[in-house]
Amino acid sequence: MSQDLIVGLVSVSDRASHGIYEDKGIPALTDWFNTAMRSAWRAETRLIPDEQALIEQTLINLVDTVGCHLILTTGGTGPAPRDVTPDATLAIADRVLDGFGEQMRAVSLKYVPTAILSRQVGVTRGSCLILNLPGQPKAIKETLDGVFAAIPYCLDLIGGPYIEANPEVVQVFRPKSAKKPA
Repeated sequence: MSQDLIVGLVSVSDRASHGIYEDKGIPALTDWFNTAMRSAWRAETRLIPDEQALIEQTLINLVDTVGCHLILTTGGTGPAPRDVTPDATLAIADRVLDGFGEQMRAVSLKYVPTAILSRQVGVTRGSCLILNLPGQPKAIKETLDGVFAAIPYCLDLIGGPYIEANPEVVQVFRPKSAKKPA
């Protein structure tokens, strides 16, 4: 019996969370997953302000109580004083997966020179992978297109469900020994 992927989609924005403008992060993430996923999945969404304690509490709740296998945050990854998403993510992490942050910045550098200002991180907490994505819908798509190939195998390794993606959107990579028979 396969388990549905539970994905936490967390948009971190003072202005969107206070209704000053419409959040575009969660819709962009949802659209990407609706297009890319072949496996069953469901989202747990949260729209919260740039408050480190609240971000930490939200991430802990999504992992420890809701049981998310994957959490994607959007926003709050720059060098501005209110950008505390990576700080909150690192504070609740069990392990840092440096390659995700490095690859997310490498992808973004193809499009904008300011990608070097990003402090995006990838971490695990229990059997959940947490990634900090950029805040703009175009950048969210570019980043997911650039890193998602490694996410299913990462989830396999940390105890998450076996998931498959639409190969027309993203080619998932697993070693031959980790692939399930067709």
